[in-house]
Amino acid sequence: MKMGLHKLTMIKKTKKRRGRGIGGRGAKSGRGMKGQKSRAGYSRRAGFEGGQTPLYQRVPKKRGSKARTFKLMVKNQEVMTSSLNEFSSGSIVGLGALRKAGLIIERGQHRPVKLVKAGSIKNKLTVRVHAASKQAIKLVEAAGGKVELISR
Repeated sequence: MKMGLHKLTMIKKTKKRRGRGIGGRGAKSGRGMKGQKSRAGYSRRAGFEGGQTPLYQRVPKKRGSKARTFKLMVKNQEVMTSSLNEFSSGSIVGLGALRKAGLIIERGQHRPVKLVKAGSIKNKLTVRVHAASKQAIKLVEAAGGKVELISR
């Protein structure tokens, strides 16, 4: 008699029955002796340290204020005008197209995209970015295209 895949049955490991006799995980079921943690239905809230003052209450609290000037500075993702030559003439180049081409990073969606002049551009394109330098706009318009600025 040949063995076939259609004749195989799923082998399922049975769940270990705890607290049912001495052997295996019987008797105290790995919960130790007495106490709150040995009882059924025990659950501890996050950060509880058994009555001891929790760490989040022991650490010193922040007082005063800090200037947030450096947090407000958001760095742009720069796209060079020369890298736009890989797009076909007459196409609309938006953030999705730039991301697909690998010119802007996937994770930096919160960072605005700026078009910067570097090299020449040959194709007539409509470029949609958050910001662009004046020289980059002139370069794209000289090639017959246009730059549309989008809001964040």
